[in-house]
Amino acid sequence: MSNRVTIDVHQHLWPEPLLAALAARRRAPRLVRTPSGWELRLDTEPPSPLSLPDHDPARRGALVYADGLDRALVALSSPLGIEALPAGEAEPLLAAYHDGVRALGAPFGWWGAVGLETADPDAADALLDAGAVGISLPAGALASRRGLVRMAPLLERVAARRAPVFVHPGPVAAPAELAAPVWWPALTSYVTQMHTAWHAFLAWGRGEHDALDVVWAMLAGGAPLHVERLAARGGERGHDAASFYDVSSYGPRTVDAMVRAVGIEQLVLGSDRPVAAPPDLTALGDAFAAELREGGPAGLRADMVA
Repeated sequence: MSNRVTIDVHQHLWPEPLLAALAARRRAPRLVRTPSGWELRLDTEPPSPLSLPDHDPARRGALVYADGLDRALVALSSPLGIEALPAGEAEPLLAAYHDGVRALGAPFGWWGAVGLETADPDAADALLDAGAVGISLPAGALASRRGLVRMAPLLERVAARRAPVFVHPGPVAAPAELAAPVWWPALTSYVTQMHTAWHAFLAWGRGEHDALDVVWAMLAGGAPLHVERLAARGGERGHDAASFYDVSSYGPRTVDAMVRAVGIEQLVLGSDRPVAAPPDLTALGDAFAAELREGGPAGLRADMVA
């Protein structure tokens, strides 16, 4: 019987202070009460309903245990675009998020988030001191050489604290096609963002931040599966023991391919709740399931699994 902690590194839970702050806003991102319930309004995606029970801490805590887990890490939903708002708008919303997630208690841990206008390393320090397991960043912040240079002081500070960075899709770059299916951004813009950030970090980031643990949401959009094409076009990539990939939204075929590309020790469980349930990967066997739940997180910061 294993004594290691089982963990989901990728969940979203909007605590009451953040819900209230979004409901008080008059422009996106905002929550609007409609005759059929609460609705999320963004500038770049069609309006979508918000289910308040999905963000109830007691209900979500029970789901963590029902999933057979000990711990779940909550991240700010970067597609909201909060991090990219002007500092005067971002800071109250970030404070509301942090106040709420700090009060959640077991079985939750939390990723800190910082405003990108300043990308202040001291802000990251303060969040880690307050109990954050690491810092989450929208993929767009790391998706170019210029972006990586701008974020370098923050990344260096996080690495010095031996904390990880969690890279998650951010807001889409252009207004969404209103006639598109509801899944459109998740299968187009989000994947593109993660691919671009992963390749940018490979080209300009890892050499400068060799000690930084990076957790890539949604298998980095499958970017590591393109290493053969990368080699064919003159790129190089060795084994990166400091990059981890959560399996959210993917199934056994893609996850099995990722095992062959990066190794099972680099994969971690991420569900993206309440957007999606933990993936059913039973087809890959019990040993795989145990390693996914316990092995990967053990290679990350100890506080993550405490």
